[in-house]
Amino acid sequence: MEERPSTSFLQGLLSSRTAEALRRDRLLAAIALFGGIGIAIALPFALQAGAAFFLPVTAALVIAIALVPMLEWFERRRFPSPLAAFLSIMIFLAVANAAVAAIIVPASGWFALLPERVVRIRHNLRPLLEVYTSLDRFVNNTQATFMGKGGRQMVVSLGKPTSLLDVVASSAPVAILQMFFAILVVYFFLSGWTRMRRQTITNRGSFTSALTTARVIQEMVDATSAYLATITIINVSLGLLVAAAFWLIGLPDPLMWGGIVALFNYMPYLGPIMASLLLSLGGLMVFRDAWYAILPVATFVGCHLIESNLVTPALVGRRLTINPLLILVSLSFWGWVWGPVGALLAVPLLIITKTVLDAAGKPDIAGFLFEDGTLTSPIPEASSPLPPDPTHSG
Repeated sequence: MEERPSTSFLQGLLSSRTAEALRRDRLLAAIALFGGIGIAIALPFALQAGAAFFLPVTAALVIAIALVPMLEWFERRRFPSPLAAFLSIMIFLAVANAAVAAIIVPASGWFALLPERVVRIRHNLRPLLEVYTSLDRFVNNTQATFMGKGGRQMVVSLGKPTSLLDVVASSAPVAILQMFFAILVVYFFLSGWTRMRRQTITNRGSFTSALTTARVIQEMVDATSAYLATITIINVSLGLLVAAAFWLIGLPDPLMWGGIVALFNYMPYLGPIMASLLLSLGGLMVFRDAWYAILPVATFVGCHLIESNLVTPALVGRRLTINPLLILVSLSFWGWVWGPVGALLAVPLLIITKTVLDAAGKPDIAGFLFEDGTLTSPIPEASSPLPPDPTHSG
């Protein structure tokens, strides 16, 4: 008569198999974790090195997602998808070119006027320059005292900088090709958007998966387009408001300055600082009184404080709430990778990433590292014992 294995033997076998399965799962999770860390470290350098390709593609995809509501509006009125995509792009390009022309054309005159106004700027900044000169003289005297007469001075010679005309002439063909490539990407994305979305949903293996995919796509489009539309309305209103204020105080080309304020306001935190610096320079170039010269930047700062603390939280906060720390990290990351254009794309890319991760699920790295049954904890034993062996009962 065959003897059945004892209960303790079965429990030990189950415990060893459970421990082996747990070690295998932990090994696979560790491989995935370190692989993800490696990709995260290498990705910024790859994006920076391939900026000529990745930057126009990414900008085109963000613009295309923002134009999807306009595309669907045309399609609901029986426009074919290619024609709806073409009309959406034409409207966008017309508005963008008008806005850029309102800034670039007057700005060229200001750049040409800058060498002539250096004397006025120096006159307005004379008190500040005198303080800086005194401080610099004090630092030099202190350095000479500590170094003595035998101290050597290092002379650094800088090469002649390349002129702005040479930079524009050399980069214009590349910029035109990238813009043309981005427009084509936007057109083909929009013209095939409805078909691509339908195929993505119908190719899912189950109804639940198809429903989740449709919800993620719709939330991504709604969040991105709603944010960009709301921010555009806010920035344009802010630009018109400060332009009217600049016209009242006598600052030339108020629409140009309003356009600069509206454009830079797309970059949270950093954009208003850059606009303030430009307004300070413009005020010093135009007005002879130093105190009156700071009036444009003071006007903008006052309007911006009202907009950023009252208007934007009331409008954007209801639609989308983003951690300010994430915004700063995104601005720093994309600004380092792609410069000013990357800073403009930082918040839309953050919105798209946040929407996808909220739907797909976020990796629980802290739980992997610190919770029970992970890298820092011992392997748990099997907690549910087997039922008693009937051959040994009684």
